[in-house]
Amino acid sequence: MPIFKPIEENDAKGKVKEIYDEIKKVRKITEIPNFWKSLANNPETLERTWTSLQQVMKKGALDPVVKELIYVAVSVTNGCEYCVKSHSLAAKKKGATNDMINEMIAVVGMANETNRLVEGYQVEIDEAYK
Repeated sequence: MPIFKPIEENDAKGKVKEIYDEIKKVRKITEIPNFWKSLANNPETLERTWTSLQQVMKKGALDPVVKELIYVAVSVTNGCEYCVKSHSLAAKKKGATNDMINEMIAVVGMANETNRLVEGYQVEIDEAYK
């Protein structure tokens, strides 16, 4: 159950309404996702997060599909179901295939397993890696 009541589109005013309109336009969607509705309880947080997300996720040295897959990988590791689902869909919209997502999940699982083994065994870093 949410801590704050989401700000629905028909209740949005001022800066929140402007950001909602921009999100819908940029994302080419017709409804504001619950994540943004929740952040709208603090318009400064809504604006900062939206601005930062656009800056980080735009095309750069990494392709937008790769960025979305990384986002999903981190979300899987952090256990954020909402982000796993929303960014898997975003990755598909940008060209990711089910095979790509399946392979990424396998890599995440393997990385988490081997990371835990290294931590459990307290493996020293090889000289070649320093």
